[in-house]
Amino acid sequence: MRRLAKWLGWTVVVVALLVAGVYATAWAMSERALSRTWTVQDPPLSDAMANASVEHGRHLFATRGCADCHGADGAGKLLVDAPHVIRIVPTNLTQTVRDAAWTDDRLAAAIRHGVRPDGTPLVIMPTGDYSAMDDHDVASIVAYMRTLPAVEADPGRTQVRPLARVLYLFGKFPLVPAERVDHTPRQRVAPPAAVSVAYGGYVAQVCTGCHGPDFAGGHVLEPGTPPSANLTPHANGLQAWDEGDFLHLMRTGQRPDGRQLHRMMPWKSYSAMQDVELRAMWAYLRSLPPAEGKTRS
Repeated sequence: MRRLAKWLGWTVVVVALLVAGVYATAWAMSERALSRTWTVQDPPLSDAMANASVEHGRHLFATRGCADCHGADGAGKLLVDAPHVIRIVPTNLTQTVRDAAWTDDRLAAAIRHGVRPDGTPLVIMPTGDYSAMDDHDVASIVAYMRTLPAVEADPGRTQVRPLARVLYLFGKFPLVPAERVDHTPRQRVAPPAAVSVAYGGYVAQVCTGCHGPDFAGGHVLEPGTPPSANLTPHANGLQAWDEGDFLHLMRTGQRPDGRQLHRMMPWKSYSAMQDVELRAMWAYLRSLPPAEGKTRS
């Protein structure tokens, strides 16, 4: 019995040391990632700002996820509070745009590259959704944000908790999206706004943060929520859907079988998209190769 107790005691010690070692490594790796800097050298946004449209920016802010995360007024809010994982609080943009450090080009860098003026990365910012956004669209969003009335409220701060750091260590948590985007200096030009596969792919980029670059879904975005849906024309995706089904879902949040979408799907924002945007998105999704995915749509 003593030998068993001694063996169990040493087992507990070894396990505790392993756990401590994993967490120490996770802390070090995540801190290194959070302190890394990137240099953004995109062409200046000045010409695009001269032709920016505040109304177009308002539309994009409302339909491309900006309002979902930062609030309709841009003042920030508590978005996710997952115990032991992460507390996500998008910033108060009405204060950000009044900070001299945040020039138009720096705001564009935050949107498309996920970095602050000092080059350090933003946490959880879905930069992959916007990395290919063209200059006119980005400039219009920036122009609109600069019209937002100032709100003095402080929504709080994002907190990276232990489990998020461990998941990041094993490549299971997108803590620093700036690590996953192309930072090559380049000009970006959107396809003409038409019901086309090309324009649909441009619009649908905003879906990749949740549904993945292959649109096959299967990503759990918040502990306790269902995996994101498979949007490809596979049997467990949208194979049996038609354009009418898709438009109805995006306008009402209701699937063809009558089930309502989970709250994680921001259909209310997407419902404000123009018909050409939604129909183009559908054309693009139908053009994708079927992927099995991990969940039924």
